[in-house]
Amino acid sequence: MQALDLLLTRQSFNQLTEPAPEGDALQAILDAGVRAPDHGALTPWRFIVFSEAARNDLGEIYAEAAEQSGASDDKVEKAKNMPLRAPLVIAIIADVKPSDKIPRLEQVISAGCAVQAMQMAAFAQGFDGIWRTGEFAYHPYVKQQLKLKDEDEIVGYLYLGTAKQQAPTKQRPSAKDFTQVW
Repeated sequence: MQALDLLLTRQSFNQLTEPAPEGDALQAILDAGVRAPDHGALTPWRFIVFSEAARNDLGEIYAEAAEQSGASDDKVEKAKNMPLRAPLVIAIIADVKPSDKIPRLEQVISAGCAVQAMQMAAFAQGFDGIWRTGEFAYHPYVKQQLKLKDEDEIVGYLYLGTAKQQAPTKQRPSAKDFTQVW
């Protein structure tokens, strides 16, 4: 698929199954992430790959975080199963570096650009996915268990695999509605 076609037809898929990217395909996705715009060459991102059994470990972390938040037993069980919605999950972390020149916001945006680049690299190789956040991107227990620094941010979880079924094409807004020309 041509790059422009890929960008103009991108959409998320939340019903994912095997196969998931692995080996060279996964490495290409991670390599695309480190090509994100990076003002000052601070490399303000880190990636944590959860495949196979590690998704269960992440689910246990989510379940404990849900329990700590006072969730019902049903919600705790749902939290435990969240990482199993795709055969591969990648947490993208804004690894914010001290800098007098590059503000925190720019570093977090760079990590967000890494997510987009990784998702596009997955799509270009025939895989599907969805960028998710939710309460477990912000829960202190999750950050602690993933061994993140206080200043780090989870900018998203990239769920990757193969769509169980093709979703209908979503109608997107026109860029004209969001553009002002001076």
